[in-house]
Amino acid sequence: MHENLKQPLEINYSPLAKLIADRIQQQGAISVADYMALALGHREHGYYTAGNPFGAAGDFVTAPDVSQMFGEMIAAWLADIWQQMGRPKDVKLVELGPGRGTLAADIMRVISNWPDFKSAVTLHLVETSQKLRDIQRNVLKDQPVFWYDYFSEIPDGICFVIANEFFDALPVRQFQKMNGGWKERCVGYNSKSNTFCFTTGADSSV
Repeated sequence: MHENLKQPLEINYSPLAKLIADRIQQQGAISVADYMALALGHREHGYYTAGNPFGAAGDFVTAPDVSQMFGEMIAAWLADIWQQMGRPKDVKLVELGPGRGTLAADIMRVISNWPDFKSAVTLHLVETSQKLRDIQRNVLKDQPVFWYDYFSEIPDGICFVIANEFFDALPVRQFQKMNGGWKERCVGYNSKSNTFCFTTGADSSV
């Protein structure tokens, strides 16, 4: 593999950085997707699992934190879709990456205006962070909630799926076209400079 040391990724000497560096030293360069999966979702040290980055006291604010109108509009839209579907009796409202549970709470509050719809809905949250689950449990304490680590764990049936600012945070694989072929972009580690750096893997058919 070829290390491109002109593009270093700063190491902040955190436990997570050491963990990733140790893995690369033992196994070789890892994909960008694997690197981001560890950085964002490591069970103990990941960005989304180790703390609460949402809201004014965190690193960023999303639409549900700005105004409850965001959730209210989605709730009204869901009610309309439900009626167009013939008012099914069993609907799973699924949120991917529910943050602090603010959006789900706003939606569930507003759909109470349609009692038949409210009685048909069960709330299902896909959340890997135990700390965020605890916050969601408190915010949604008046609602029965089912939690999952993976979307594939949700039982079959009619699902209304919402995912506010979720897909832009998913780890993705990256590829570069080089010398007429494609190579996967990876993350390596340079022990001399103690930096992460982009590198390329083997040829790929992707």
